[in-house]
Amino acid sequence: MCYNMCKHQDNYLHKGTTMATYFKEELVSSTELAKRLGSFLDWVISDPFNKLAIIRRNKPEAVIVPIEEYERMVSMSEAYELEQIEKIIEERVTNRKTPAKMISHEEMMGLIEKRLANVSD
Repeated sequence: MCYNMCKHQDNYLHKGTTMATYFKEELVSSTELAKRLGSFLDWVISDPFNKLAIIRRNKPEAVIVPIEEYERMVSMSEAYELEQIEKIIEERVTNRKTPAKMISHEEMMGLIEKRLANVSD
């Protein structure tokens, strides 16, 4: 992918098909980051919307974001994953050709314990 300056905004960098856009002050070379890590971290954590894209070999390789933002992204990703699992389960239950036999949690735990006992023997 090619990283180009946007034609309509000289102070942005974007990656071809991604939605990530960076202001020039949000870009830092890996060499400069190594020299001034403390000051860059201070800047990133000073505002929850700050991000810092690390450039190596003329392309963004990683992004530093405040921990709260990272935790929010992880939470959103996990919620999306659970939503997708729920949709798959719903589809499998709805489109079943034969009725599913429902069992209690205790029955399921009993079956698992039996299988584990057989494996360890």
